[in-house]
Amino acid sequence: MDSRLADFLLRAEAVLARLEPLLPVLRPQIDWQQSLAARWQHDGRSGFLTPVKVSLDMRLSDLIGVDRQCAQLARNTQQFIQGLPANHALLWGSRGTGKSSLVRALLAEHAAAGLRLIEIERDHLADLPRVVELLSGLSQRFVLFCDDLSFEAGEGDYRVLKTVLDGSLERAPDNVLLYATSNRRHLVPEKQSDNENWQHVDGELHPNEAVEDKIALSDRFGLWLSFYPFTQEHFLDVVRHWVQVHAEKAGLVWEWDETLEKAAIRWALGRGNRNGRCAYQFARDWVGLQLLSKADD
Repeated sequence: MDSRLADFLLRAEAVLARLEPLLPVLRPQIDWQQSLAARWQHDGRSGFLTPVKVSLDMRLSDLIGVDRQCAQLARNTQQFIQGLPANHALLWGSRGTGKSSLVRALLAEHAAAGLRLIEIERDHLADLPRVVELLSGLSQRFVLFCDDLSFEAGEGDYRVLKTVLDGSLERAPDNVLLYATSNRRHLVPEKQSDNENWQHVDGELHPNEAVEDKIALSDRFGLWLSFYPFTQEHFLDVVRHWVQVHAEKAGLVWEWDETLEKAAIRWALGRGNRNGRCAYQFARDWVGLQLLSKADD
């Protein structure tokens, strides 16, 4: 190869290497007729939507013992699907009690009517204006889903998020709602010291500004749904449901008895909690063990 040509190619490669980070990345458009869900991601330069495959196995009937919460969010979602006024929702409470499962069950319930789900992480919520802009004008109805939305003590970015939520949600088109889950009702840890500076001024009680600042973030959600720890009876009801579901899929004949009940209780004690996730995991383990024993016979 001619030395001048080789030198030219080397310089061209160097120029392209410098320009590549500045060039726009071409990404395929999402076909919302085919894709039921997407995730907002970052590549280090910008955010974008990427389609994700979701299972529609979870149904509202699978959520045992949270009938009130299911009914309220289902009604709110039905209003949204029909183009009626609906509220952004915060589902808060104990872990493993069905908060995320409820949102995914509603997708399965209303996907045929045009409901779509977009997962967005807490660290990317500052991109809400961009996400909303991309969805505006589309015929589908989009639930932006932020799972486990919370902030640790000392984190100040919740103030930025409060402003973003306020502006983005107020101006969001009528085909966009935000559903978030959290283990905390007010999303930010509250300390005893937050309440040490309450004082009376002219007969009025003025709480410390830190308390108001923290509570104001969750106030951006019009619908609050509470999920509480399971009682043992509630836990066993959920265990029975999931054992039945998995046993029927596997063609396993079974019956509820004292031995099975004690096994479920021991499982929960070993895990240190009683919740829907724990019940689901026990049911899979128990049904799998029965099938394994049956195969060995």
